[in-house]
Amino acid sequence: MCCHGDALVQRVCELYEQISSLESLKPSKDVNMLFTQLVLTCMPPSPIDVSKLCQGVQEIRSKLIRLCGEAEGLLENHFSTILGSYEHPLDHLTIFPYYSNYLKLSKLEFTILSQHFPHVPSKIAFVGSGPLPLTSIVLASNHLTTTSFHNYDIDPSANSKALGLVSSDPDLSKRMVFHTTDIMDVTNALKDYDVVFLAALVGMDKMEKLKIIDHLAKYMAPGATLMLRSAHGARAFLYPVIDPCDDLRGFEVLSVFHPTDEVINSVVIARKYALPAQHSSPIDSQGLNAAPIILPNKCSGIEAFNPLLNHGNMMIEELAFEEQLS
Repeated sequence: MCCHGDALVQRVCELYEQISSLESLKPSKDVNMLFTQLVLTCMPPSPIDVSKLCQGVQEIRSKLIRLCGEAEGLLENHFSTILGSYEHPLDHLTIFPYYSNYLKLSKLEFTILSQHFPHVPSKIAFVGSGPLPLTSIVLASNHLTTTSFHNYDIDPSANSKALGLVSSDPDLSKRMVFHTTDIMDVTNALKDYDVVFLAALVGMDKMEKLKIIDHLAKYMAPGATLMLRSAHGARAFLYPVIDPCDDLRGFEVLSVFHPTDEVINSVVIARKYALPAQHSSPIDSQGLNAAPIILPNKCSGIEAFNPLLNHGNMMIEELAFEEQLS
């Protein structure tokens, strides 16, 4: 049970108990009602720091994120199946209840990317695209109309459904590619992408997420851009949190942005460091580097993103990072 007296946390714990007792998380009246209540509970701006909650609530949060991920996957699978029954699925995307959220999130991510990326990317990878790859579809259709999108998902059924959504479109069928593989098995191919998007639910817990980020840092091209989705405040009960100071080893964090409207995910943009070919450091008697290479502090000088004036209610994170001097 919940071990925290905060009313918001107590309500989240109560909803967790109800959600975890459901026989199935497939879309239904009860499932839709409970997850709607959960989202509405967690959506308002909150000063809560989930990392400081007691162990019992931490465990509930971890389980709840997995339940949210499972329910989200089942919801997308359900609507991808419905859309796939149409002759031209892309003409009917508005039947998905959260389509407007994806339109807003994609516009936000495109705007942030445009401020930090000097030209139109030729190839983008989206990791964790799922059966309903709306981010790739919206970006390719509305914002990056000449870019190729390579969508990675470990589930062959998800990729099959996703491919069916774009196969009838003469443009997107040529620019949308689907790869059925674990991103941890993708190595040199990652160097081909100007930008890599990492879906919020790829890496459901901290250690999984960090392993994937470290893998991307190892194999992405120097100077390539990483776009990540995180969560802030009570929204961290719904999605994993990325700490821009501690979790993005090998990347320079450029901007962090927290929506306060119905767009749930925060957006983090980072750039892979371009390491010099030679690095002078002390050499010990066996010819080995005696000191590790210390990358520049990724938190010093993070830019606060200035959103479009008409984007809606947004909150820029107060970035009060101090440069760490060694």
